[in-house]
Amino acid sequence: MFQQPVIRHLAWLCQAPQLYQGDMSFDPSVWLPEGYLQKLQYWDRHPAAMPAVLQQPPPRRLGRYFEQLYACLLQDLLGWDMLARNLQIQHERRTLGELDFLVRNPRTDAIEHHEVAVKFYLGHRDTETGAVLWYGPNSRDRLDLKTARLLQHQARLTTQPAAQVELQALGVCQMPTPRIFMPGYLFQPLQNVLQVPSQVEPGHGQGRWCYASEASTLIAEGWVVLHKPHWLADWHQPLAPEAGILHQTVKQVAHTGRAGLLARLTGSAEGWREVERLFMVPDSWPAVPSKG
Repeated sequence: MFQQPVIRHLAWLCQAPQLYQGDMSFDPSVWLPEGYLQKLQYWDRHPAAMPAVLQQPPPRRLGRYFEQLYACLLQDLLGWDMLARNLQIQHERRTLGELDFLVRNPRTDAIEHHEVAVKFYLGHRDTETGAVLWYGPNSRDRLDLKTARLLQHQARLTTQPAAQVELQALGVCQMPTPRIFMPGYLFQPLQNVLQVPSQVEPGHGQGRWCYASEASTLIAEGWVVLHKPHWLADWHQPLAPEAGILHQTVKQVAHTGRAGLLARLTGSAEGWREVERLFMVPDSWPAVPSKG
């Protein structure tokens, strides 16, 4: 078990099953060298030896933090050449999109364009239509919509003439191979289990979700609130959780209208470790929140 949270998060990223598997999906475990775990263990024991990007305070936005970890994976664990990162593609002063990562795979000598995201979706069955959709805590985000945008827009951005100009300026003459990397968690409703989309890898990160008004049916103690960036990887801590966290979260979610992520821990001689995680949402979810 890694002691440094950033190393624990990076180790999770290296092996995390994805919410999209298909022709474009990228599996880091196929490319990781045999000694990568030993390198992570060394960094964990000697934090001053970690790459500089891992020693920085994590960005407030989880997506940016995830991108930093992914850059470390590509450069410091895989040893791939980074040609560009967050490269904006513009045409007539209009931004068409952004290439997350442009890299050279030294084992194939191919140029690859990687689009990455880490996502958390809650399954919900529409009471009128019976359709099952997977929404983010902010219900403007949806798994089917995000996947479609990745496949139809973001991964195809290098085919745009404006992108070709940028690639040529970098000395890239071949069409990059598009890759998608989207690990994350799916949360099932508290009272039943919904069918998971076929695109999701087996063994994906899992949890449950409930409305704030349903929390009385849960085990009352043993919970901690997970704050970003600790949504990634399992949580552990040396001391027992404080009492009353579940009740406090119920009041906060009901008052603010914002979802909260919790983990329930069990204790052992080695400390307290996560055994399940739960998203608690306001009773109005998944109504689209007001922009105001």
